[in-house]
Amino acid sequence: MCARTSQTLKVAANAIRERYNVEVLDASFDVSDADAVSHFVASVAKQFGSVDICVTNAGGPPAKGFLAVSLDEWRRALELNFLSTVYFAREVIPHMQRKRWGRIITLTSITTKQPVIDLVLSNAVRAAVVGLVKSLANEFGKDGILVNNVGPGFTATDRLKELAAVRASTSGRKQQDIFDGWAADAPLKRLGEPREVAETILWLASERASYITGQTVLVDGGVYKGL
Repeated sequence: MCARTSQTLKVAANAIRERYNVEVLDASFDVSDADAVSHFVASVAKQFGSVDICVTNAGGPPAKGFLAVSLDEWRRALELNFLSTVYFAREVIPHMQRKRWGRIITLTSITTKQPVIDLVLSNAVRAAVVGLVKSLANEFGKDGILVNNVGPGFTATDRLKELAAVRASTSGRKQQDIFDGWAADAPLKRLGEPREVAETILWLASERASYITGQTVLVDGGVYKGL
């Protein structure tokens, strides 16, 4: 496990150790640092003997409209949400090729299918991740490596609170009204839960999804209305 915030990472790692009695390697670093990613993957391979499954899940860029975004924020979004996936893929694929088995699962957003207002950075950069997923799936399927993307919809996380705050400040509406509107837009009439996204990732990482690659699986409660 890796994350930028050491304290919350260690809390999560310890909770997993205690609940499941398993070995956990945790490291705090910025995934937009290619050297740090390389060192981390090497540490994983050394401690566990191989790298079988890689889930990339960098935090989303700021919620802003196009004219409010600086060029530095565009570069940062590209580094954090696209290049970080490139860095991990470059490091883990050789390990997976040696075993002729592997799973790479990226986390993006419903924005890859249906752009969301005030998320221009996510709308643009995360679409690039889908292109990368398709390309990797095509190139490395022969090596037994499956590459897929999971696109959460409006899920009850801190990220959604950030977006609700932006919407509330620009519209003059209450944040709760924003949340209620998102829930009403979903056929299931509620927001998603992080657990439901996690279950989808687990399925894609398992043998039960052994003939699925190059796909984007939306976990959005039906919010996306396209075919």
